[in-house]
Amino acid sequence: MANTDSTLPHASGARSSHSKTGRLAAASSIGTALEWYDFTVYNIMAALVFNHVFFPSFDPLVGTILAFSTYAVGYISRPVGGFIFGHLGDVAGRKAVLITTLVIMGVTTALMGLLPGYAVWGIWSPVLLVALRFIQGIALGGEWAGAVLLSMEHGDANKRGRNASFAQVGPSCGTLIGTGFITLVTVALSGEQFQEWGWRIPFLLSLLLVMFGLWLRRGVEETPTFVAMQQAEKTTHTPLKEVFVRYPRELLIAGSSRIGSDVLYALVVVFTLTYVTTVLQLPRPLALMATMLGAIGNAITVPMFGALSDKLGRRPVYIAGALLAIVWSFVFFVLLDSSQPVLIVLAVIGGLLIHAVMYGPQAAFVTEQFPSHVRYAGSSLAYTLAGIIGGGFAPLIITTLYKEMGSTLWVSLYVSLALLITLFALWKAKETAHRPL
Repeated sequence: MANTDSTLPHASGARSSHSKTGRLAAASSIGTALEWYDFTVYNIMAALVFNHVFFPSFDPLVGTILAFSTYAVGYISRPVGGFIFGHLGDVAGRKAVLITTLVIMGVTTALMGLLPGYAVWGIWSPVLLVALRFIQGIALGGEWAGAVLLSMEHGDANKRGRNASFAQVGPSCGTLIGTGFITLVTVALSGEQFQEWGWRIPFLLSLLLVMFGLWLRRGVEETPTFVAMQQAEKTTHTPLKEVFVRYPRELLIAGSSRIGSDVLYALVVVFTLTYVTTVLQLPRPLALMATMLGAIGNAITVPMFGALSDKLGRRPVYIAGALLAIVWSFVFFVLLDSSQPVLIVLAVIGGLLIHAVMYGPQAAFVTEQFPSHVRYAGSSLAYTLAGIIGGGFAPLIITTLYKEMGSTLWVSLYVSLALLITLFALWKAKETAHRPL
């Protein structure tokens, strides 16, 4: 069908008030916060516990690699969710999909916390872990695009970068909450207690975030853009087909733009825990504290860079972040290898601040590539397909590269290659900041 955006009623700030902004921001970010709370808890446990609980017959580093392999499953299943919920989001609406994905994410995470280890259920234990991870990934595949559109399609057209970035704050908040809970549990329990049963507590606490998220999202109306499309009968019954047939270039650009930031995040947040505790043999709380402080900085600055992209454009801000990230991928290990706590904390904080430079404009940049009637489907597919290449296999590739090569140089080169892919996509893209939706 033809692009019908120009005939739709303008769906910006007229129907939104300042009193709604806070709730919209919270409703948008709660799903991605839960997503990254779940993933942070899983990431940390994969690095610290799962190699003993679910893969006990392997040496520590190989066990960690196997644990990160199950981490990748959560990304491989995302496109399934992108197909299912991307279709529903453009056909049935943004709000209904977001409530469904939120519940599925929280329940699967809680079930992981109840799962018996290898010593009790044998091979069925890691098999069920992978199955839960797969289901969780399906829900996550439909979450991100809807969370972005919830705030962006409600908000002021001149502040799309800032409004869309509300969903991007979720990962840092989820990382912060997840790391904080694990730190408390680590401090409160002995190493033996943590290994035996304490690691389950953060998984079970995800249900609290689900209940809070449901309360937030039930109180938010469907986006004006989707309502306008319904009233004008401009929705499409085949959004996925249209994305692949009519917008393949936009899909490729949007997806490729995400790869570099995902790999950088995997390096700074996920691999740091393994490297600091396993390779440098430094205390676990140091790595957790560095991650928490970095997450705070990331959460604060993501909306700032989103707002900056409203003024300067998405591409200039995004490109600056990718260039800085290439440099930091080498500086990062110089700081870590010093084994000095202050420099390790600086390495993580610096990496997550640079990540924020890319992450701030990213949500608006990706969703603006697609017209309204296929925006949910197109954004979901770009997010999920890029997630496999970028975030899904990054921890596994990084850990394997270090194990096989015995040098962090190869890790830095891998991260730089991912960032070059992002830079190429941005170079080929058109500026979208001041174009009407």
